[in-house]
Amino acid sequence: MASRSWVDKDFYELIGVPKTASADEIKKAYRKLALKHHPDRNPGDKDAEDRFKDIGEAYAVLSDASKRAEYDQLRDAMAAGGGRFSGGFRPEDFGFGEEFDLQDFLQTVLGGRGGGVGGFSGFGARHAGPRRGRDIETTIDLSFEEAVLGTERSLSLEIPVACSTCNGAGGSDVRTCARCGGSGVISATQGLFAMQQGCPECQGSGRVVKEVCATCSGSGVVRGRRDVTVKIPAGVTDGSRIRVRERGEAGPGGSPAGDLYVRTRVGKHRFFGRRGDDLTLTMPISYREATLGANVKVPTLDGAVTLKIPAGTSSGKTFRIRGRGVPRPSSKGDLLVTVQVAVPQKPSKREREAVEALAEFSDDSIRSHLGV
Repeated sequence: MASRSWVDKDFYELIGVPKTASADEIKKAYRKLALKHHPDRNPGDKDAEDRFKDIGEAYAVLSDASKRAEYDQLRDAMAAGGGRFSGGFRPEDFGFGEEFDLQDFLQTVLGGRGGGVGGFSGFGARHAGPRRGRDIETTIDLSFEEAVLGTERSLSLEIPVACSTCNGAGGSDVRTCARCGGSGVISATQGLFAMQQGCPECQGSGRVVKEVCATCSGSGVVRGRRDVTVKIPAGVTDGSRIRVRERGEAGPGGSPAGDLYVRTRVGKHRFFGRRGDDLTLTMPISYREATLGANVKVPTLDGAVTLKIPAGTSSGKTFRIRGRGVPRPSSKGDLLVTVQVAVPQKPSKREREAVEALAEFSDDSIRSHLGV
């Protein structure tokens, strides 16, 4: 499923690699740019943040073999059309939304059966019948743990569904449309392009219903409830968009339903943070533990583990506990533990006496490099 942004952006140029670049070359170039433009390295820099998002989107497509092939196909089609998409042709002008089926889009824009533009052909005939139902989107709230570990959610949606009276057909005595021959489309020419549009005789369905269903008035669709179970994969982030195929609005005349998109809203954790696939944790340790070293218990999302604090550990040092971060199908992130030496806000008399006794052994040369 192609995205609207695929038409606008040159992903190869964004990452700085040629179209012939290997997967390893793309990964290497992406990592270099991601490190350079990461928001943590450019606080408050909106241009760097936008650049980081753009190269992330580009890498998400080019690092996936199937998405890359689909993207290349779309860009080749644009080149074959003489670049006429830019500023003049948009997917939404042909009835396509933010997400659209590439083959359907190219067939609609680049010509009819067996045709093509500039030698770009071979997509076959456009499917007969009406367009699929509309896509819908909803938002769900997830806890931090649910987003990291994955979960399932049951949704109940009030949307257009197939009419139960006519099973979505719109009625009985259904015949092939004489004007479009059952294809649901008629051809039209605009400039260099041979385009197709919905047949006005059958409203793109390719059929004419003689006995219209009284329940749905011939549309094949009524308002109803659809129960959907959505699997939330491990590792989703705030604002992730999950696609559930054909669980959107029912299509007219028995055509396929649209897709359901579930956007995630992830809550904060009371002490864990997240940085990509790594989890972060700030953990207090005592002066004794920092000076002499210790084995301390560290919480994780799936049970406590023991972390060895070496003697002489400075406040602010970060330790990496491998495999205790965000799970992925082939790997797992790490837990980054940053220790902070706890200083008593109101030391007791005994604590004060102990610190004063320790002061006798302190060395003021620790600040000598500052010249004071």
